[in-house]
Amino acid sequence: MKIFIGADHQGAQTGKELEKRLNEEGYQVEYTKLENNPEDDYPDFAFDVCHHVLKEKDNIGILICGNGIGISIAANKVKGIRCARVVNEVDAYHAKNHNGANVIAFGGVEVEEAIKIIKKFIETPSPTEERHLRRIEKIINYERGA
Repeated sequence: MKIFIGADHQGAQTGKELEKRLNEEGYQVEYTKLENNPEDDYPDFAFDVCHHVLKEKDNIGILICGNGIGISIAANKVKGIRCARVVNEVDAYHAKNHNGANVIAFGGVEVEEAIKIIKKFIETPSPTEERHLRRIEKIINYERGA
């Protein structure tokens, strides 16, 4: 599993700190190569991270912008991505275990809280209950045009 992180100018400082901390804890982390500046646009970071996430089945993405909403909307436009805006560990658990999310987004979260949220997301098992799998399959089928 590899973790890809991307953030617009509002989340860049948090994103860089998360990269540093997660690498120190032994995770394989890659921060987007896109440059941050006061005029950058969150969709660019969402699309970049999501394309990297899709390269390997177990990859995950972490996206950060001012509040996590815009960047999650952009991420969900990438076929194969299920991104959830999360604000706590419970959200992270449900995003992965119930909805099969492979990317989470947030904004305005302190680094320590973000680390807890990310670890919960990583440690949470993928969905196995039939009702969750059925719902995810409906989303995948719709995305494929069915």
